[in-house]
Amino acid sequence: MNSPIRVLVCDDHAVVRAGLLALLDSAADVEVVAEAGTGAEAVALTERHHPDVVLMDLQLGSGIDGVEATRRITAVPGNTSHVLVLTTYDTDADIARAIEAGATGYLLKAERPEELFAAIRAAAQGRPALSPPVAQRVMARMRNPGPALTARELDILAQLAHGLGNREIARALHISEATVKTHLGRIYDKLGVDTRAAAVAVAKEQRLLA
Repeated sequence: MNSPIRVLVCDDHAVVRAGLLALLDSAADVEVVAEAGTGAEAVALTERHHPDVVLMDLQLGSGIDGVEATRRITAVPGNTSHVLVLTTYDTDADIARAIEAGATGYLLKAERPEELFAAIRAAAQGRPALSPPVAQRVMARMRNPGPALTARELDILAQLAHGLGNREIARALHISEATVKTHLGRIYDKLGVDTRAAAVAVAKEQRLLA
C-alpha cells in the first residue's frame, strides 16, 4: 500500500479548519500532519513537517497572506511541498498572484469534496489542479489578454481600491513611497488612465480586482 498523502491545512477560521480536517480524515489516502491559522505558522510548519500538499487559504487575517506564505514556502531550496490554494476568491488578480507565487493548484471552496480529493492527489504529484471556473478564467485571459500587470502592481491596485494613499501603501507593502509612485506610473500607462479612481474602475471592469 502506498504511503498516504501528507497534508497541512492553513485557514484562519477554526471552524473551517475543523470541517476540513473531518473531511480529509474520511479519505484513506490522505493524512493531515499539521494545521495552521496564519501564514507564518504555515511556513514554519511546512519547514518542520515537509507535507506533500499545503492547503492554503488566501485571506488569513493579520500577518502575511496566503500568497506571501505560498511564495515563502515554494522559495525554500529543496522544497518538495506543493501548495494548493483553497479559497472563495476567484478574481484574475487573486489567481495570477497565487500562480506567480508558485501555487500548483487553485480550488474554490464551493467545489464538491471529491473535487478537493482529486485536486490534492494531483497536487501531490506536482500536476496543476484548477476549479472549472478558474480554468475557464485562465483560458479566457489567455485568449483575450488584458494589461500585463505584475504581482506587485496588482498588490498596489488592491490597496488603491481600499482608498489608501501612497504613504499608506508603502507602509502596507514595506516599500518606499518612491517605489509606489514608480509602480503607479506603470499601472496608469498599462491601463490607459491618469487618475487613481480611473485605474480602480478599469481594473474592476477587467476583473483584475474583486
